[in-house]
Amino acid sequence: MQMNKNYLLVDTSTNGCDNVCVWDGNPDTWTPPASHICLLQATTPATVWVWDAEAKDWMLGEKLGAGAIGFIWNGTALVTNEPKPPIPAPPDSVTVVGAQTL
Repeated sequence: MQMNKNYLLVDTSTNGCDNVCVWDGNPDTWTPPASHICLLQATTPATVWVWDAEAKDWMLGEKLGAGAIGFIWNGTALVTNEPKPPIPAPPDSVTVVGAQTL
């Protein structure tokens, strides 16, 4: 018995991922439309925004299983359609005034 997994449906005319479905991968029970390719989400690389702590900035990086609706298939990976996230504000500094030793 095959287990159900998430599959990304990519429209071959636009290369856009326009849906995600749960399927057991068995073509006897269902097949994707002829206009689409079906990619196993867990093993498909995706180029997404990843925080780089050293650079203190968001960078595009590859991550397995991160593909989503709206991403574009470039033939080897899905690429995010999301804009670069804002850089988070630094944490507030803490000033200790009148500390006591107990």
